[in-house]
Amino acid sequence: MKKLAAFIVTAAAAVLSAPASAQFAKAEDAIKYRQSAFFVMGQHFGRIGAMANGKAPFDAKAAQESADIVAVMSKLPWEAFGAGTDKGAPTKALPAIWSEQAKYKEHTDKLQAEATKLAAAAKTGNLDNLKASFGATAGTCKACHDAFRSK
Repeated sequence: MKKLAAFIVTAAAAVLSAPASAQFAKAEDAIKYRQSAFFVMGQHFGRIGAMANGKAPFDAKAAQESADIVAVMSKLPWEAFGAGTDKGAPTKALPAIWSEQAKYKEHTDKLQAEATKLAAAAKTGNLDNLKASFGATAGTCKACHDAFRSK
């Protein structure tokens, strides 16, 4: 039984460590995956934004839950920008993502860092902390969109 459990853990680790491009059967699958991750992240970020901008009442618990989701989702879409995923399903991704990969990686890393800070700010339950972190995170999103996303 221990050998079977060890085999299962080893097999799972091998599957999870496989190259990201191997996770998607078709470029369209990768595009749909990343668009879905961005959609979910955007929905939760929008909820925080509504609170930060006074368009919705501040709810510390809801802000924290949404910020935690944003932090997790900020880690997901990047693996779906592999070779060949610049074509297929309709996408707003600009070719610069593939031609300027180091610059794009800087943006993705910055978003993940800011999303982590946003989650930490939300945990304080303080609206001013949330507003400051929301602004920084939104600026990171905008900078990446300006450089790598078509209008």
